[in-house]
Amino acid sequence: MENFDQALNALKQGEVIAYPTEGVFGVGCDPDNPEAIEKLLTLKQRPVEKGLILIAASYQQLLPYIDETQLSEEQLKRVHQTWPGPVTWIMPCSDKVSSWVSGQFDSIAVRVTDHPLVQKMCNAFGKPLTSTSANLTGEPPCMTTEEVYRQLGDKLVAVLEGETGGRDKPSEIRDAKTSQVLRQG
Repeated sequence: MENFDQALNALKQGEVIAYPTEGVFGVGCDPDNPEAIEKLLTLKQRPVEKGLILIAASYQQLLPYIDETQLSEEQLKRVHQTWPGPVTWIMPCSDKVSSWVSGQFDSIAVRVTDHPLVQKMCNAFGKPLTSTSANLTGEPPCMTTEEVYRQLGDKLVAVLEGETGGRDKPSEIRDAKTSQVLRQG
């Protein structure tokens, strides 16, 4: 599995990697490394104000980044019913979250993935990855390893090669406080 190890080592060294998610390829890095996030935003030509999604193998990995005290048991139950799966929830963020990740918001977008390769990577890395679609701003999201190499290959240290989860769209985004759907999945 040398490709996996290469991608894992790139993450540990503060690099940006591309990886398959439930629907499209994502690009991500260590959410606690501002230099890595800066590389990611530069690569994507994405403004820092927009914030980034965190994708994780388990809810436990997301807990340090979330302020659960602002959510009711009912709200948390609704979130947990959709995970693992392709639903991203906007939740109140903890003090640990830098504005590099949250952007201009006091909340954070989080998802527990059901993609086995991403779960494996998050478990090996020991925490969530940032996740934003693998494409240059204005270009369509990459759906295959080949598209990633074609669009972003010269800008990435590593691409975790694999298949997406077969959905043809990025994840649905919902607000944990209101259950409102902010982006259709």
